[in-house]
Amino acid sequence: MLKIRLTRLGAKKAPFYRIVVADARAPREGRPVDTIGQYDATKQPAIVNVDEEKALAWLAKGAQPTDTVRSLFKKQGVMQKFADAKK
Repeated sequence: MLKIRLTRLGAKKAPFYRIVVADARAPREGRPVDTIGQYDATKQPAIVNVDEEKALAWLAKGAQPTDTVRSLFKKQGVMQKFADAKK
């Protein structure tokens, strides 16, 4: 099973994250299958960059987003586009 989740990068007390597709059993810092975006919560406002085409393609293939990634996708409108494509 594939998950769309965050992987942590950056210095101590200055994290930023990549949004990646990875095997659900792989460790957080393990090798991802694909990288589909970035998330930096330390900036005001938070910076979220998502490759929507890749995200929609992985969602269509059955990859499950984690709760955090799902909320980021909702804010970016990716989940709405995925729901519209399924209809």
